[in-house]
Amino acid sequence: MEMDFERCYRAVDSRDQRFDGWFYTGVTSTGIYCRPSCPATTPKRHNVRFFPSAAAAQGAGLRACRRCRPDAAPGSPQWDVRADVVGRAMRLIADGVVDRDGVPGLAARLGYTERHLHRMLRAEMGAGPLALARAQRAQTARILIETTGLGMAEIAFAAGFGSVRQFNDTVREVYASAPSELRTARGRHLAAVGAGTITLRLAYRPPLHARALLDFLAVRALPGVEEVRDGTYHRGLRLPHGVGQVALTPADGHVAATLRLADLRDLAPAVARCRRLLDLDADPVAVDATLAADPALAPAVAAEPGIRVPRAVDGFEMAVRAVIGQQVSVTSARTTLTRLLTPPDTTTDGVSRQQLHDHRELRGFLGAEEVLEVPDDGFGMPVRRRETIRALARAVVDGTLDLAPGGDREETVRRLLALPGIGPWTAGYLAMRALGDPDVLLDTDLAIRRGATALGLPDTTLTAHAERWRPWRSYATIRLWRAA
Repeated sequence: MEMDFERCYRAVDSRDQRFDGWFYTGVTSTGIYCRPSCPATTPKRHNVRFFPSAAAAQGAGLRACRRCRPDAAPGSPQWDVRADVVGRAMRLIADGVVDRDGVPGLAARLGYTERHLHRMLRAEMGAGPLALARAQRAQTARILIETTGLGMAEIAFAAGFGSVRQFNDTVREVYASAPSELRTARGRHLAAVGAGTITLRLAYRPPLHARALLDFLAVRALPGVEEVRDGTYHRGLRLPHGVGQVALTPADGHVAATLRLADLRDLAPAVARCRRLLDLDADPVAVDATLAADPALAPAVAAEPGIRVPRAVDGFEMAVRAVIGQQVSVTSARTTLTRLLTPPDTTTDGVSRQQLHDHRELRGFLGAEEVLEVPDDGFGMPVRRRETIRALARAVVDGTLDLAPGGDREETVRRLLALPGIGPWTAGYLAMRALGDPDVLLDTDLAIRRGATALGLPDTTLTAHAERWRPWRSYATIRLWRAA
């Protein structure tokens, strides 16, 4: 990734938060690296180097600044925009694929050799996949050290390290402190929560229109899976090593997250999925600047800056939601989905799903294998729609359809359209919400047409008019829905 020194230095000198996560500032005179908005005195030019990733800075022998905590910066917004191999790799690394499957597993998911993948990541990120995953493990370890009372050996393996020695060496190298010193420096003020519960802050680039996010999620919330209550979004999660629950509360400058995990190895993927759900790595200033250049959208952008695209924690869940939501109202789709999720004879360890919901024990959505086991009368929908959902589930189970954030967007859309019962609207909706494509316009959607009319946009030529919104047409889609 090419970085202009003068532009980067101006961002550092002005402490511009918008560039946090875009690049990292290395200070050779102190041996530390910072986020661009670090409040410390701006270093002299000849003492500064800029890095495209925290892993690249660590590879140059620099340690993380204790003041600005660069490892906690928002992720780079370019990974939302880019659909190339590097962008897909970065999304998969964030989801913990390297920790679970190693570099061979990551390369296999992407369809490239390990050597070529390493070469591409080194060229753009300044570090290979192992180093990038190692930087993420270090951040996970720091969070566990500072927010839990777990022993260091437990933290080492929960963070994904292969040994306690590797854990100790990495923490010392990245933070210039032993793990025990990090905990002492924090004052051992650990949250009074149960085992497997972690509290942390999820950073974002302001502005964030939190009410729009919560409104969107609340009207589509499924009993027993998710709910919005007292300004907090709660939901259950299906994670690689077990289940979990999360409570997300938007606050000034961050989203407060409380995670309850059955297996602490799922911390990194849980955080990545929560960030993706709320679109926290977006650059709202860039998005709003493009949309506000259109006089028809300018008043809406000025009135509600920082609108995000609510995405998904599970691609298959979003696919089922999209199919059931075809040509029906949001309320009707929610009723059908609730029936699918809460058949009267379904129990878990002798406790019905309705009882679980009554006790606010939220569970993740059904997996593809579970959907294939649902009997015909458990769907409560037309036969053709039921068979479309089963075809989706079979494609996910046999691996012919990849709905994960690291999937190839164009190839996934092509395979979706090849399935019976899935048309351009459904494929586009999934590209926007499950695959994270920021440039989708659902121009055949009736509510989009109503929103366009409400804003004075040309309904008959909306597709042509929307060309000026590229590459942020997904954000325009959300605004048109709100206008409707």
